[in-house]
Amino acid sequence: MKSLKSRLLVASFAAVGLSSLALADEVVVYSARNEQLIKPLFDAYTKQTGVKVKFVTDKEGPLMERLKAEAANTPADMLITVDAGNLWQAANQGLLQPVNSATLNANIPAHLRDPKNLWFGLSVRARTIFYNNQKIKPADLSSYEDLANAKWKGKLCLRTSKKVYNQSLVAMMIEEHGEAKTEQVVKGWVTNLATDVFSDDTKMLEAIAAGQCDVGIANTYYYARLMNKSPDLPVSVFWANQNAKGVHVNVSGAGIVRHAKNPAGAQKLLEWLSSEKAQNLFTDLDLEYPANPSVKPDPKLVAWGPFKQNLINVNKAGELQADAVRLMDRAGYK
Repeated sequence: MKSLKSRLLVASFAAVGLSSLALADEVVVYSARNEQLIKPLFDAYTKQTGVKVKFVTDKEGPLMERLKAEAANTPADMLITVDAGNLWQAANQGLLQPVNSATLNANIPAHLRDPKNLWFGLSVRARTIFYNNQKIKPADLSSYEDLANAKWKGKLCLRTSKKVYNQSLVAMMIEEHGEAKTEQVVKGWVTNLATDVFSDDTKMLEAIAAGQCDVGIANTYYYARLMNKSPDLPVSVFWANQNAKGVHVNVSGAGIVRHAKNPAGAQKLLEWLSSEKAQNLFTDLDLEYPANPSVKPDPKLVAWGPFKQNLINVNKAGELQADAVRLMDRAGYK
């Protein structure tokens, strides 16, 4: 009887060991990034390490609600999403855990990661000024704030304020200038609009090309995609605020889920995503800038020239998001 109990105990420990081994060979990711952007990355990671990556894709809101509902029972080890505002929401709702990693701290600049290391930027999204190069000269342009100047009346196009990208831009302006000055700028933008706000950046850029307006604000990867399809469009990029704090940047990024079953495996994947190989894959697929400053952007982006980033921590885009929304409502920015 004693011998049988011993054998059962050994078998039980062996089963637990096999289960732990299987868990260590698999990482589960909830991703708000499209499958075509992340699957090549995960395939490359599996090929290099042998670790399988299972993933679920959805919008960031439903994914965060799912994590809250699943709580300790979640199968997810990592959350990937776009915009620091969304990453801040996930951290603020207690969905992520801090990561102590010298590799991540070395690869990702401080302004592109959570101050408590709850999430890390993986790609940079520059939101800057675009203009019709048949009507406007670069010397006519300077800053986001200058677009509120009366000289741009009837010449400005903007995307809707309902999109988080513009909410983050205004939130960062609040951090830099305070609410009073930022509201004055946003009111100036509204006064200068050539037409109603657009549902997305691509339509706004097309309106600039068509002469419906002369200038606008958009994320650079929308411009890159558009120029891939229509390289002759008369639209050019202008790096905003180079004589001030620099271009507004945001991130797509990731954090390890609070109740991750395989946090060690998730950390290794997150560290790999910050590496040169992964950064090249990650950013080139969507024509974004690498978060790791030692990695060169895609040649198409290099051709636009270098620019100075605003070094205010992008976490502020989340902290001040509600303030930004209220400010835009007061200013009449729809």
